[in-house]
Amino acid sequence: MYFAALLARTEDGWEASDTELDDVETLSDLADLAREANPDEDTVLVLIEQEDAWFGVVRVDGEDDPRIYVSDAAAAVRSAYGELLLTDELLGREPGADDGPDLDSLNLDGTEDGESESDEDSADPDAVPHSPVGDSRILDDLGINEKELHTLGAEDALSTIAEALGASDVLETVR
Repeated sequence: MYFAALLARTEDGWEASDTELDDVETLSDLADLAREANPDEDTVLVLIEQEDAWFGVVRVDGEDDPRIYVSDAAAAVRSAYGELLLTDELLGREPGADDGPDLDSLNLDGTEDGESESDEDSADPDAVPHSPVGDSRILDDLGINEKELHTLGAEDALSTIAEALGASDVLETVR
């Protein structure tokens, strides 16, 4: 079960709207959707959660590049919305690199027949960490510092974030 909402900062405070991400295919599409929510080019937060597994925050400030935080990259990579947020840059990968192995560079030394390599040699450089990734200071100026963000659990993160922003009532109206 997923929940996604937009929180747009306005002169009168925060405005919330639930949002469908079915038509969003790229991070750029998501940033455009956020910008449409606030034509005054003020801060818009896209809050996404998968029930008790992970949460993500995308912050769009005007025409600046979106900033992203994902609470558990390994959990998020298994979902369509998580894959949308987990860019190569966010995961520390070479942008545009293939997801699969380069067949020309495979070392066919017999290990493909079931022999195991040492643990040191078999570490997958493209493995997704079971930890937070992204800009952990994404909400610093809004009342949630890096340490607090890292301690949030997926089950209560969006409510805690909304409370710190003074937007819990508006978020609950779209939940």
